[in-house]
Amino acid sequence: MSSARGYGPAPSKTVGTVVLVVVGLVFAVPIVALAQFTLRQGAGAGLTLSHYTALADPVNRATYQPLFDGLVNSLVIAAITVGIVLFVLLPAQIVTTLRYPRLRRALEFVCILPITVPTVVLVVGFVPVYQVIVQVLGSGAWTLAFAIGVISLPFAFRPIATALTTVDVVVLTEAARSLGAGWATVVMRVLLPNLRRGILAACFLTVTVVLGEYTLASFLSRTTFQTALVLIQQTDPFVAAIFSLAALVFGFVLLVVIGRVGSARPGARRIRRGAGGAPGAGSTGTGSSGPADAALRSHVLDGVAVAAPTSQEPA
Repeated sequence: MSSARGYGPAPSKTVGTVVLVVVGLVFAVPIVALAQFTLRQGAGAGLTLSHYTALADPVNRATYQPLFDGLVNSLVIAAITVGIVLFVLLPAQIVTTLRYPRLRRALEFVCILPITVPTVVLVVGFVPVYQVIVQVLGSGAWTLAFAIGVISLPFAFRPIATALTTVDVVVLTEAARSLGAGWATVVMRVLLPNLRRGILAACFLTVTVVLGEYTLASFLSRTTFQTALVLIQQTDPFVAAIFSLAALVFGFVLLVVIGRVGSARPGARRIRRGAGGAPGAGSTGTGSSGPADAALRSHVLDGVAVAAPTSQEPA
C-alpha cells in the first residue's frame, strides 16, 4: 500500500530527501560555524591553527589548567553516574519486571519525576543534603555524581524500560532457569545481551547529561567541564569553542559506537551458519522466524550451555 491507514499518503522519496537535507543543514551549519570560529585569528584576519597549538604551550598551562581539571572531574562524575545507572537503576528495573510487575508504575513515576522539577528548585533541596555529604565524604567534585544521578534518572530509565518491553524477559528467564541456569548466568548470558542496546543508550544519555550539566555544579560550587568553560570563555573564547566542538565530536563518535555495538548480535552468525547446514531449522509450522527471534534463542542457549550440564544428576 502506498499510504498508511489513517495517516494519509506516504511522502515521496524526493520529499524525504529534502527533509533530510534541511534537517542536516540545521545541525551542520552551527557546527561548521563553530569549527570556523576556532580557526579564526581575529576580525578580518585569516584562518590559523594557533589556538590549537596554544593548548600545548607550557606558557599557557596555568591559564588552561582549570579547564583540564574540570574535564577530568566531569569524566569521573560520568563514570560514577554510569555506575549508579548500571548497579542501581538497571537491577531495580529487572527485578521489578520479573518479580514485582505491579510496582513498575511506581518505579517509573519515581524515575521520571526529576524531569518535571526545574534544576534550580532541585538545587535548593540538594544544598542541605550536601552539607552533610561534605562532612562525611568531603567536598570533592566526584560527590556531584549523586545529584546528577538523580536528574539523569529520567533519561536512563526510558531506554532500559523500552528494551525490557521489547524483549520478553520473563519467558527468557523461565526458559533458562528450567534448563538449569543460575541467576548469575541468566542475567549475564541471557538478559544483558538482549538489553544491550537499551543499556548503551542509557549510558550515553547519562554521559551527555553529565558533560552538559552547569546549574548543579555552579550552585554547589564544584568545578566541572561546563563551569570551567564559562570561566575560560571570559579570557579566551577560542579555546572554549575548541573544547565545545570537541565535546560535540565526542558525543557523535560515542553515538556511532553505541549504534554499532548495539546492532551487533553475537549469536546471529552462529544461527545463520546452523540454518545453512540444516535447511528449515529456523522455520516453524507457520513461517520462518526472524533474525531477532533466532538471536534470542541463541542467547538462551548460550546462557544455559554452561549451567545445564551441572544440573544433570549422575545415573
